[in-house]
Amino acid sequence: MDMGVEVMFRDLHRNIKIRIYTSFLSRVVGSMVFPFMAIYFTKELNAVYAGILLLIQVIVQFIASLYGGYLADSVGRKKMMVLGEWMKVLTFVGMILANSPLFTSAWITFFMLLIMSISAGLINPAAEAMLIDVSTKESRALMYSINYWAVNLSIMLGLMVGGWFFETHFFGLLISLMAISFVTLWMTKALIQETYKAVPVKEAEKSFGFKPIIESYRAVIQDLPFVLFTLGGIAILSIEFQRNNYISIRLAKEIHTHVISLWGNVHITLNGVKLLSLLTVENTLIIVLFTALITKWLKSKSEQTIMYLGFLLFGLGYSVLAFTTNSVILFVAVIVLSIGELLYVPTRQSLLADIVDDSRRGAYMAFNGFVFQIGKIVGVLGIMAGEILNGFEMGILFFLFALFGIVFTRIAIMKHDRKKQVVSASIMEA
Repeated sequence: MDMGVEVMFRDLHRNIKIRIYTSFLSRVVGSMVFPFMAIYFTKELNAVYAGILLLIQVIVQFIASLYGGYLADSVGRKKMMVLGEWMKVLTFVGMILANSPLFTSAWITFFMLLIMSISAGLINPAAEAMLIDVSTKESRALMYSINYWAVNLSIMLGLMVGGWFFETHFFGLLISLMAISFVTLWMTKALIQETYKAVPVKEAEKSFGFKPIIESYRAVIQDLPFVLFTLGGIAILSIEFQRNNYISIRLAKEIHTHVISLWGNVHITLNGVKLLSLLTVENTLIIVLFTALITKWLKSKSEQTIMYLGFLLFGLGYSVLAFTTNSVILFVAVIVLSIGELLYVPTRQSLLADIVDDSRRGAYMAFNGFVFQIGKIVGVLGIMAGEILNGFEMGILFFLFALFGIVFTRIAIMKHDRKKQVVSASIMEA
């Protein structure tokens, strides 16, 4: 990070800096454990149970996030963040007790993960709202840019450690999670400033049911082009979430411990879990190193064409990950899918900004966040599908999802363009 950026970073609101620090710490240790929990539940129970339990976890977080966003606007940002951090501490203490040298309980571990999902549903919407509260239009680009780099770096570091130590030092990793959760709790409670300004509301008007939530999203759901665009995003994200579900379990099962020789007398012991962490690190490094270069190159190109090409490469790369055990081919496949990711992410974000209704931008962007939650649900279903289909068939399925992403997105953009033409024509006639 150059000096100019450092000076600008120091000028950001304290809440922004503290949130970036706490998020970085949480993701570093979290990435050592949570991407590998599908492997944990498959080992302790079986693949079907693993898929069902992780699916339940995602659904719980999905529902909790709906309430979390509503409560952040009703009760306060900091209150929700502190409550969520306390729940994380409880979660990790429970996971340590359930995976101690004395006894192991996958069911207690699962129950603790449900509590963690609820805590994430409380923390994330409140934190996002707080960041918007204390930032300006001019500072948000810098804020999200620094956060993007921090997220990628933290995940890379966490996966490098987790891939090597998850199977042999799971208990120690859980202790690290608990220690960091105490630190982030203290930082949130002591250093974050409340940004919520209460609006007087009559007790009769207060509601914590689903009705006010549904009402706020009704207009968004009725916007067919945006809904189709969202479905396209879900199809693509459903492929990506297979990495920590079906693909992680497949590599753990099919790639047994073996020694590979590098240059000279350097040898490393590799198995499926370690290989998965290396593949993820490879993907993260490519994204971090080449995002700025690709973004600059894309300025003079057709956004739609580049996005569709990105979808195809992304789907093709994951299709190969679904069935091969050849390490070289796996690393090449990651290069292909990483190029696809670099192509489609910025172009899709740009097109998304054109599709949303500016008068309801908050609701639209909140609804767009469901892409990740539903993508996670479909990703978990991949574990169960993998029990029925073989690797090659799963690869075909992944590529079909990429094609679905193209079709839904293309129809959405065409409908949006026609809608704009109709509005423009009516304005001219008036």
